[in-house]
Amino acid sequence: MNGPRRVIEINKNIIGPSVPRVNTSRQKKRSDFPSLAKCHLDVAQKLSGPLLMGPPLCDELVALVEHTFTHDEAALVRHMGIARGRSAAQIARAERRDVEQIQPTLDNLADCKQAIASTGCDGQRRYRLLPIMPGMFEMVLITQSLDSMSDWHRRFAELIEALYETGYHLEYIDKNAPPFARFLPVGGTLAGHPMALPSDRLEVIIDRYDKFAVANCQCRMTSAVNGEPCDGPLEVCTVMGQAAQNGISQGWAREVSAREILEIKREAESHGLVTWVMNIESTKVQASCSCCGCCCKAMRMVNEFNAPAVLAPPHFMPRFDKSSCTHCGRCALRCPMGAITVDTAAKTLAHNPARCIGCGLCQVACENHKAVEMTPVPDYRLPYKSWYSFISKSAPWALKTAWKTWRKR
Repeated sequence: MNGPRRVIEINKNIIGPSVPRVNTSRQKKRSDFPSLAKCHLDVAQKLSGPLLMGPPLCDELVALVEHTFTHDEAALVRHMGIARGRSAAQIARAERRDVEQIQPTLDNLADCKQAIASTGCDGQRRYRLLPIMPGMFEMVLITQSLDSMSDWHRRFAELIEALYETGYHLEYIDKNAPPFARFLPVGGTLAGHPMALPSDRLEVIIDRYDKFAVANCQCRMTSAVNGEPCDGPLEVCTVMGQAAQNGISQGWAREVSAREILEIKREAESHGLVTWVMNIESTKVQASCSCCGCCCKAMRMVNEFNAPAVLAPPHFMPRFDKSSCTHCGRCALRCPMGAITVDTAAKTLAHNPARCIGCGLCQVACENHKAVEMTPVPDYRLPYKSWYSFISKSAPWALKTAWKTWRKR
């Protein structure tokens, strides 16, 4: 196996980010896949839809769809939508088959493979498509571990990574997009800081909930399967509130206490990982993971594809004391986003605020010289107060972006 993916490059005496990657996805037509079953092609075309933030119809998408769904499964999935979903009876009529014939296949897709979503129970159950990412990627792999993964799951992880690396998601990046996640400063960097808010502290966020669950990080598992493992712990993907209750009852997450969550996060930080939470102050649902710049797909959008709009601007950013700085480069090496460039020979340091997530790892790296201090951002925007406010802000942007992407294609 290779080592972890390189986020920071050392070029002679310069320590800084790697060269940004570009969108290499190649859109094709249905006629370019003459040997592909029509049902698989129908599913691929649905998953490529801009409303699902899908990739264009391309080789990587087709390979993923053909692996994920058998011919019989694809024949059913092609009749599903993304909104209300469809009942087994509706799908059976569309496919001209008996409900009794297709029900086991639908339930296996939703409960075992977790490649589609479902709501309701018994005869009221409705099935719908999941977007590829976020969506199918997370749910298919969330129940797995590196020891338990089947060959099917490993191949799924390989194909997901191949699709992600095309950079298709760059089509949807917009500086006006409502950011869905924000990062918290690592523990200790804000100790006693008078400008720190409750929303900056994980222990305060956790106090709002009484149910917690944890699962393995899908991004880190995918990197390991693809020969680029890092030494960060795997069991760090956490959910709180109703999401935790759902995860526990559905078997894709392990129940833990609030104290265990904090211990898991502290252990993750000791490995250089940083904590994100959803950019919403909801009292019903919250999710969080401890991420590294070499594996996390959200962070890689920034540090590999130079697309910082996907993450919320931080509340705190580093301030560098030139009189104390020795230009050793430790801060640049520790930064998971490639936001710092240091020339150790010319004794210069440059900070790129657009890449910075305000995690504070640079301050931790500079503990000996104390040349870095986290300072508040004057025009910081608070997280969304509710899911309603987030969705009301997101919906117009999503429709506009989907329309632009559809026109472009």
